[in-house]
Parts: sequence; C-alpha cells; structure tokens
Amino acid sequence: MAMTDLLKAEEIKKALDAFAAETFDPKKFFEMVGMKAMTAENVKKVFQVLDVDGSGYIEEEELKFVLKGFSKDGRDLTDAETSAFLKAADKDGDGKIGIDEFEGLVHE
Repeated sequence: MAMTDLLKAEEIKKALDAFAAETFDPKKFFEMVGMKAMTAENVKKVFQVLDVDGSGYIEEEELKFVLKGFSKDGRDLTDAETSAFLKAADKDGDGKIGIDEFEGLVHE
C-alpha cells in the first residue's frame, strides 16, 4: 500500500515543505497531513507503511527516514529530531515505537 492511498499527496507535500527548514514536530506534521482526523485503524495502516522492515515497530534507524515514508522527497530527520520523536512516542521505554504507541501519539 502506498502512502498516497491513505493521505492526499498535496497535504503531504505541504507538510513536508513546512518542515523543510524548521525543526520537525511529529504532532504538528501528523495534523497537517490529515492523520489526526483519521480513524485509529487507518493510522495503523500508515504505521505499517512506515514500518519498513515489517517488525511491528518503528526503530530509531527507521525513524530517521520517516519523512521518506510519506514521500521520496522527504528529508532525513536530524539525530536530535529523531531522539525527540522517539521520546515523545515511546511510552514503554523499549527504544522503539509500537503500533499502539504511534496511534496514541497521532491522536494525543
């Protein structure tokens, strides 16, 4: 499944452009692309697209490239942005983001 099957390409581009030169804010980004208004089930489909290795988690290494999961034009997150994103979402402290943690961050 492609990300554009779940979200509008123009909203993805607008959100990516907004964070091209400023610090990435996952909650603001998810709202801009329309994920906050999605059902939990559809947010979990987005998670599955972003879970590149299919492990059921988004690990720190995948997180660095999370914007590329929305569009090939997405930039890499900095180490500081990656750490902040992980800290915001990783509620159980295992060093990775599970599907329920991801959905919880989107709808927080």
